Amino acid sequence: MAHRSSAEPDPAASILGHLQQVEAERRSRGADPAWAARVLALKAYQGERFARSHADLLADARYASAARFFLDDLYGPQDFAERDAQFARIVPALVRLFPAEVISTVDALAELHALSESMDGQMARALPSERIDALAYRRAWQATGRPADRARQIDLVLALGRQLEHYTRNRLLRHSLRLMRGPARAAGLASLQAFLERGFDTFGEMSRAPGGANEFLGLIERRERALMQALFDTPPVTGATAEPATLGQLP
Repeated sequence: MAHRSSAEPDPAASILGHLQQVEAERRSRGADPAWAARVLALKAYQGERFARSHADLLADARYASAARFFLDDLYGPQDFAERDAQFARIVPALVRLFPAEVISTVDALAELHALSESMDGQMARALPSERIDALAYRRAWQATGRPADRARQIDLVLALGRQLEHYTRNRLLRHSLRLMRGPARAAGLASLQAFLERGFDTFGEMSRAPGGANEFLGLIERRERALMQALFDTPPVTGATAEPATLGQLP
């Protein structure tokens, strides 16, 4: 393993810092059951929103696996506490065991996770109840006042997709990941290993289809950025005002 100079960022510290942010969010919610319930409802709504926005991709033989990966591993309401606990316990081992390219992906995943938890928590504070509709969702987004962070979320999701797609063209890296199954399991990294292999398999399969990952990620980017624009730029409205066409279609 190559030595890292003192000027280079410490990937272990970066990953651990993101995970500590997530854990702090969880502890805060643990002291406020009503807030925690709204966060769970919000996560479920956002998963359903993604499925509606990209229903055609979920039904397309070329892109169904990739869309499902995004929904289940990046957008869904799943509780990633087990995976996070694995990361936090053995981050130094993770950095030693996995190739540098994979560590970069894990760092991006951890940053996305921390940012999403922070924004979900803030949005949930702005929700009046666990019953969420398009209007309540838009108002909660606007209440955060964080369009730059939402743009960063999209950037990270796309970066993860592009990294995974790039890795599928590296046969040595793919083979190395398969060889990591035993050591990863022994080190308590089974959940991370499973996530990486799902990503590799999904994007490897899609890269062989016409249009490949670039077309898929381009569709995701255009739609998600259009939604972000609609959520933040549409003036606040009353419950009696009709939803803009973009919002009516996407959320």
